[in-house]
Amino acid sequence: QVQVVESGGGSVQAGGSLRLSCAASGDIYSRRCVAWFRQAPGKEREGVAVMDTVTGGTYHAASVKGRFTISQDNAKNTLYLQMNSLKPEDTAMYYCAAGNVYTLTRERYNLWGQGTQVTVSS
Repeated sequence: QVQVVESGGGSVQAGGSLRLSCAASGDIYSRRCVAWFRQAPGKEREGVAVMDTVTGGTYHAASVKGRFTISQDNAKNTLYLQMNSLKPEDTAMYYCAAGNVYTLTRERYNLWGQGTQVTVSS
């Protein structure tokens, strides 16, 4: 059974950087697409970035484009989210997810991690 575990969250000041990791046990790439989502208190879970592990194609939401970068290390079966120029509005629980459709629609993902908290102070 495939499972994913996120790590790398923490507290940083605005303008700082963090790198989130999503480690998979089992073959996460049995699902073609892997993505990062986030959910702030009282808000809907929103897609941040997605990667097609077959083509290497990526898409980043407008709110993070140019600041966040999704990447993968196939040898380590690990997905990353490099987050630079962090803003207080980036504060949220960040989740890794896997599915078979290249999308940031959360309903299309059926494998989720437990999340890692990111807090950005001004």
